[in-house]
Amino acid sequence: MLTVGDKLPAFDLQAVVSIEPGSAFKRITDTSDAGKWKILFFWPKDFTFVCPTEIAAFGAMNGEFDDRDAVIYGASTDSEFVHLAWRQNHKDLKALPFPMLSDIKRELSAALGILHAAEGVCLRATFIVDPEGIIRFVSVNDLSVGRNPQEVLRVLDALQTDELCPCNWQKGEAVLEVA
Repeated sequence: MLTVGDKLPAFDLQAVVSIEPGSAFKRITDTSDAGKWKILFFWPKDFTFVCPTEIAAFGAMNGEFDDRDAVIYGASTDSEFVHLAWRQNHKDLKALPFPMLSDIKRELSAALGILHAAEGVCLRATFIVDPEGIIRFVSVNDLSVGRNPQEVLRVLDALQTDELCPCNWQKGEAVLEVA
C-alpha cells in the first residue's frame, strides 16, 4: 500500500458529478484541481449500508474542506452508471457536492494497494494529498467500520499549519514549539 511521502499515482477516471441528464458525468484526473489539497476516499460497494453514511458525512462537510482549499473525491470500483443510479435513488446522495469516481478497472485502487484480497473491492481507505501530489496522510478501516470525516478535516488542518501539532490538536490551538 502506498503511504505518507509517496506520490499519488496518475489516474484518469469517469466520475458522476450530478444527477442532471447531459451533465452527470465528467473525467477527473490526478491533475484536476491543480494546486489544491485532495481528499481521496474509497468505499467498498454502492447500494450498501455503511458507505452512504460516510459519503453523506463528507458531503455535509464539503464547504469546510473547500474553505481549506481542498477538494473531495469519493471512489469505488463500481461503474459510473451504478454511481448515478445510487445517487438518483438514495436521498442522502442526490445533492452530493463532490465527484464519485469510477475505478471500474481497479487501476487506481490497485496502484494504491487498497483492494481487499478476498473480496476484490476497495478497503475504506482515505488519503490526504498535498498540492504537489504527495500523500501526507493515509487511513484504512475494515470493510465493516465507517471512518470519521471530522478527523480527516482535523488532520488536514494540522498538515496545513506545517507545524508540530500535539494529540487532539484543533484548528486555532497553539502548536508545539521546539525547545
